[in-house]
Amino acid sequence: MARLTRCDYQGKRQKGRLTHMIVFKTSFFYGKGEMVHMNRGKYIVVTNNPLVWEKLHTTREMIYKETTFEGLLVELRDRIHQGHMLLTHPLSGSVKPNETPYKSVLISKDKGAVSADGLAIVENAIAACHKFQDRTGKYEKRAIEDFQLIDWTLLESGLASADAM
Repeated sequence: MARLTRCDYQGKRQKGRLTHMIVFKTSFFYGKGEMVHMNRGKYIVVTNNPLVWEKLHTTREMIYKETTFEGLLVELRDRIHQGHMLLTHPLSGSVKPNETPYKSVLISKDKGAVSADGLAIVENAIAACHKFQDRTGKYEKRAIEDFQLIDWTLLESGLASADAM
């Protein structure tokens, strides 16, 4: 399974609601029992978010697709079949699939054996898309910009950890 090797999960109550935060402690990721040190040049950003493309295409290796959330997941599945390792979870954040049109995910630059865990994560994410009604075509421009910013903010914090070392 591709995930951060060290993170703290923190939950607290604010105004009667439980809020969650994951605090990233390191920039090491693993998969299939091996460590991958993340730094510039060791990962590829896969996104359908034009804001992410605008901010990163000159400084990071990227795959940008003008596609739906589910279309991006299919692209990720194809890349994992080619041997890339999933480095960030495709359902990170608290926005449900098919409620946001945008997602950005990190995959390994290097290819290896096909990761059964990575495939399972992406297949489960695709299945989760089918559980929710697609609302992405019903948003006003301001909401679209907000979803782009949410995705960018989530990715930016992950990139800070990935580039730290």
